[in-house]
Amino acid sequence: MRKLIPWWICAEAVGDEAGITKESCVRKKHTALVVVSITILGIDTSCDETAAAVVVDGREVLSNVVASQIKVHQEYGGVVPELASRKHIEAINYIVNKSLNEAAVTFDDVDAIAVTNRPGLIGALLVGVAAAKSLAYCHNLPLLGINHIEGHIYANYMVHDTLTFPHICLTVSGGHTLLVEVHEGWKYKVLGTTQDDAAGEVYDKVAKYLGLGFPGGRIIDELAQKGNPTAIDFPRPMLRSGDYQFSFSGVKTSVRYFVEKAERAGAMENGEICIEDIAASFQAAVVDVLVAKTVHAAKTTDARTITLTGGVAANSQLRASLKDAAEEIDADVYYPPINLCTDNGAMIAGIAYEKYQQGLRDGLSLNAAANGSIVDI
Repeated sequence: MRKLIPWWICAEAVGDEAGITKESCVRKKHTALVVVSITILGIDTSCDETAAAVVVDGREVLSNVVASQIKVHQEYGGVVPELASRKHIEAINYIVNKSLNEAAVTFDDVDAIAVTNRPGLIGALLVGVAAAKSLAYCHNLPLLGINHIEGHIYANYMVHDTLTFPHICLTVSGGHTLLVEVHEGWKYKVLGTTQDDAAGEVYDKVAKYLGLGFPGGRIIDELAQKGNPTAIDFPRPMLRSGDYQFSFSGVKTSVRYFVEKAERAGAMENGEICIEDIAASFQAAVVDVLVAKTVHAAKTTDARTITLTGGVAANSQLRASLKDAAEEIDADVYYPPINLCTDNGAMIAGIAYEKYQQGLRDGLSLNAAANGSIVDI
């Protein structure tokens, strides 16, 4: 938000807050254009949530509105890209207007518009990018294209004042699984990524195969709390690979083969094997790998701070196991509240504030991209 402030008000009231000396205000004796704060409208349509938020100075969330499409995709056991795109078109204008209304601001109060333009479902991304470009043009506002993964990484910084750099960030969601060393100035060194399925994707696929519903992460986590995590010895792929790469498709296949064998033997029907034990054992296999590689990365890089983010960061066992393992190397673990774990516009507006301060601006030629790795330092 920009305000025209007379020199005498600037001298007596605004100087200290805005970083302007009283002496300079009095000496110049003219109306000063002082940037009191930076208000950014953030938009995210990278997958199956239509999201918009208004954030001030990267941390103060005035609104954070999300329209979920879960009911639309439940009958298919996963996100259908074409349906997701159509639902974004239906919801985008309403969600943007609602975010402005909840924040009690208008476009006159907004300093820039930020939008996820990579990575994600290309059709879904295009809806958000088109909306953001139109709004930026109509209201003559700067436009910033934001990497969705950077938004997830930034989410912890929005709520944890004690977060230090460099730190290790584990980002786990339905579309992404990666370990990143995060440096001051929001510069990154990618240590490892998944070689096949993302962790959240495997949760959804296993849940679909077991007939549990969608989305699978929450359902399996709840069932796992009632089961025995040591009942079935599912594999831990790449656990001892010596690097930070992940692979989860093998766990998914192992669950399928185990269930098929148990059904042929009648073990499922007679209660010898229960769905809760399968869920708990599967979850234990995934969490063990995620935790082991994350803690190893922190130990190797001498990082004393670990952040966990993305939709799978809401998983109760992952949170608890990572904290326990981190204590052994005297490291702190941070994760955001649930509403900042899943896809949202606030994290996009948040990291956009940092990019805005760094001078990033995109033109109306901004386009969407299905892929988009964060840039290494």
